[in-house]
Amino acid sequence: MQIGVHLGFQNLHGMPDMEFFRKETQIAIEAEAMGFDFAAMVEHHFTDYAACPDPLQALSYVAAKTKTIKLMPAAVILPWNDPVRVVEKVAMLDSLSEGRVILGMGRGAARREFNGFRKDIADSRELFDEAALIIMDGLETGTVKANTKHFQQPEVEIRPRPEGWTRDRMLMVSMSPSSAEVAAEYGLKALRFSQGDWSHSMKEINAYRSTFEAKHGQKAPPFVISDFVVCVDTEEQVAEYTDEYFAKQFYQVANHYEWGGEHFKNMPSYATYVALGDAMNAAGGPEKAYKDYIGGNLIGTPEQLIEKDAMRKATVGDYDIIANFSYGGMSYDRVYDQMKRFADKVMPKLRESAATPELAQAQ
Repeated sequence: MQIGVHLGFQNLHGMPDMEFFRKETQIAIEAEAMGFDFAAMVEHHFTDYAACPDPLQALSYVAAKTKTIKLMPAAVILPWNDPVRVVEKVAMLDSLSEGRVILGMGRGAARREFNGFRKDIADSRELFDEAALIIMDGLETGTVKANTKHFQQPEVEIRPRPEGWTRDRMLMVSMSPSSAEVAAEYGLKALRFSQGDWSHSMKEINAYRSTFEAKHGQKAPPFVISDFVVCVDTEEQVAEYTDEYFAKQFYQVANHYEWGGEHFKNMPSYATYVALGDAMNAAGGPEKAYKDYIGGNLIGTPEQLIEKDAMRKATVGDYDIIANFSYGGMSYDRVYDQMKRFADKVMPKLRESAATPELAQAQ
């Protein structure tokens, strides 16, 4: 099991952006000393929800300050980026970090961000599907060319030349049936965010695994789960952290993506966001619905997290983790306190554990 940190850059602290961005980025550097395998960063724009407009640039700073930790943009949102520039920037970061980049790709789901880039969210499926193939081919061959509906690109050579790229080093955010299908067709590892009871996702996960094996003649790799993590000593602290911090970030997520928005109802590929909105409204709004998502994330005491991991593996099989410890305006003293506790008391146990032989065989 590979375990990393996922930086969300959610500035609810009230501190100036420049100071906040430096403090949040430092988490990725400290993660290497604590023994984490990945440093992952989001791409989001324009609001306090997640203020990291270029994870590849931010990870270049982390690369200069670290030696071994893998560097994962999680994810570059392809409809907002030129494919040639993505390939160039990934190749540059991979050169400077001596081959430590794992490329995460996503299509985005927030209408406000698409509007800011003068893009129509209704085109996101086509934009992603076309751009992903261009980028994957560019990294694997060192040249980029395209003649598709959305991209007309004369053939160009990428410098510095990409080296050692296969689809084993790429993954895709897969939070809808259509995205899971594309990930399987393209031979990509899937990245999923914890959003409640994992048993409800198994139909989609199993479809991904079946399509992957049928298409590529081998079993699908373990997928990556992004968790919001609380790792504290007592159940009283668990309740405090969830009510104070997890609740705030949940509200930010629901508001940013407009869960249940009418615009999603005309886009089948975003059906997940309609369902999330319906469930949230049925629970009484985001102020109450956040409690339904606590069980799906790694939230609890160290002992409870180890037990949750075992229960999750019994459902989904083996997986990797990128853990978000910093959200909801949590002080950085508290962020590092729970990161250290997780690294010392939970991470070794998670790495020792594995899915049952029956589930491992079924994956």
